Amino acid sequence: MAASFRAGGALLSVLVSVALLAGGAATAQQPVAPAPPTPVPFADALKKAADDLFSKAAVSGEQVELVIDPLIDAASGAQSTATRSMQQRLMEIVRASYPRFAVQPFDSESLSRKPVVLVGTFTAVNNQGVADGPRDAYRICLTLADLKSNSVVSKGVARAQPDGVDTTPTLYFRDAPLWSKDQATDAYIKTCQGTKLGETIDPAYVERLTAAALINDGILAYESNHFREALAFYRAARRLPGGEQHRVRVGAYLAASKLGRRDDTVDAFGDLVDYGLQSDQLMVKLLFRPGTTQFIDNPQVTEPYPMWLSQIATRARQKNACLEIVGHTSHTGLPQVNERLSVLRAQFIMDLLLIGAPENRGRMIATGRGFKENLVGTGKDDASDALDRRVEFKVIGC
Repeated sequence: MAASFRAGGALLSVLVSVALLAGGAATAQQPVAPAPPTPVPFADALKKAADDLFSKAAVSGEQVELVIDPLIDAASGAQSTATRSMQQRLMEIVRASYPRFAVQPFDSESLSRKPVVLVGTFTAVNNQGVADGPRDAYRICLTLADLKSNSVVSKGVARAQPDGVDTTPTLYFRDAPLWSKDQATDAYIKTCQGTKLGETIDPAYVERLTAAALINDGILAYESNHFREALAFYRAARRLPGGEQHRVRVGAYLAASKLGRRDDTVDAFGDLVDYGLQSDQLMVKLLFRPGTTQFIDNPQVTEPYPMWLSQIATRARQKNACLEIVGHTSHTGLPQVNERLSVLRAQFIMDLLLIGAPENRGRMIATGRGFKENLVGTGKDDASDALDRRVEFKVIGC
């Protein structure tokens, strides 16, 4: 019996050893998450992405027409000093190293010949993939979309170090009074970031391309102080299929304001408010002095604020809407301090809205998110992350 027990024990020991070895083998075979990419200097990252894009492009022909739909920051949808410099550098790389691609103007004539379109995004990210971690790198995404085959024909991606990168929005986007979710921008970002080689181009992007070219003309005209021409471009774009875009509404407001057309300016801002309230994405750039609930000391910036708030109150009342007024701060300072500050700023805005209509007090509440819902998240506290210090107006149940 003792011998039998010893034999059984030996067998049990062997079985346990086999099980442990099998478990160890299974553990060893489990996939290991790849290490995050190593960010490199901005110029090197862009060159890498561009070389991958053009050297591997699956498009036939000795000569290929190429247009560039201006690159954007994927968090805000804005063009910036960085994205403009990227576009210029991409054209230089093409001419020097990839002469098969002939860069054409981004206009309706070029688009009518169904060229290859380059779209690109530049986005601040946490390099380790931590959702609320510091934005310590920039992700470059480049995509070629062939309008003839209606398919994605190449991709190029890279990670850039943040050193020396100027993400200040260009003049049009810096002057824009508010931000709202825009289907055209979403379609652009999806075409760049949400597609694979060989996939069909998002129809929502293609159908807005001609309008987008006119809008780009309007943006460039505005930034060159040609405000009448800019307004004409925006109005022409709005009449086209796919021309009902947030950028058109913003452009009409900015051009009318610069031309001193008071009534047109008020109407254009009211149009922006209606669009934002309808989509529940009315985010207004009301700039405060750091750490306070008082607006910045810049009359040129704050002069239209009373009109903005009056239009928000009026349009919300016309829609019989109740509002949650939400304050936001940039990603600097202690979380508790920023949450309290964001609530106080929202309360300050609500008090201003109620000055002329105290009976609406029961139709508004003030809340704050601190920096929990940053769009940009770099914590620079300058024009590049002004959207993070926005005030948001949400339609809620009464």
